[in-house]
Formats: sequence, structure tokens, C-alpha cells
Amino acid sequence: MTTQSVAVRSAHKVMAEHIAALNTHDEAALKATMHFPHIRLSAAEMKLWPTAESYFSDFKARAGGAWHHSAFEDIKLLAESETKVHFDAEIIRYNAQNDIISRFRSLWVITCEQGHWAAKMRSSFAAK
Repeated sequence: MTTQSVAVRSAHKVMAEHIAALNTHDEAALKATMHFPHIRLSAAEMKLWPTAESYFSDFKARAGGAWHHSAFEDIKLLAESETKVHFDAEIIRYNAQNDIISRFRSLWVITCEQGHWAAKMRSSFAAK
């Protein structure tokens, strides 16, 4: 049995808190799971959020009106250091009837900045 490092445990906690905040529409908690500026590269474009103010409204617009909640199907550790963790995650977006509306892989870079672990950037294969 392998013991996870503090970095990996901290990064997994960020992922769990991020998806919980997203699904409960808790913007303050969601912002706490991300460092700003925050970068997301999707199949279509690169987006930079200098601050947290528009992040959640931007997410809802790109996820679409049918979006109700999201989940991580699996999270695979790719690399780690004492202050940065790379995860490969499969993300599934669902509608209110729990039907899948999209499914894609995403690279998450979780960093520790000034003692706070949060997502710094992502690169996904989502259409938007």
C-alpha cells in the first residue's frame, strides 16, 4: 500500500471541494478552489480569468442550459512535487434527469501558493 504525499492529498481535496461547490452553486467556495489568474484551454479556445468575478457565470454559459451537476469519473495522478500536482480527470456533466450531456478528459494543475492549495490551470477536451 502506497501512502499519498501531502501534495497529492491536498490536491485531491481541492478537486472534491471544487466539484461540490460547483454542484451547489456556492460561488465563494468555488473561488476558494481556484487560483487567479486562472487559465483554461479547451478544444475551442484559451480563457484567462484575471479574477474570480465572472468565473461561475462563464461556466454556466459554456456548460449550457441543460447542465444540472457534474462529477469526476476518475482522477489519475500524472506527476507531483511538493507544491504542484498534475491530474488527468474525466469529467461528466449531467442534466437534472441524471442523463449525461457531455463527457471529456481534462488535465488539472493544482498548485500551492502562499500555503493555499487550489487549481491554477486546466486543459480539457470539452467542446466549450
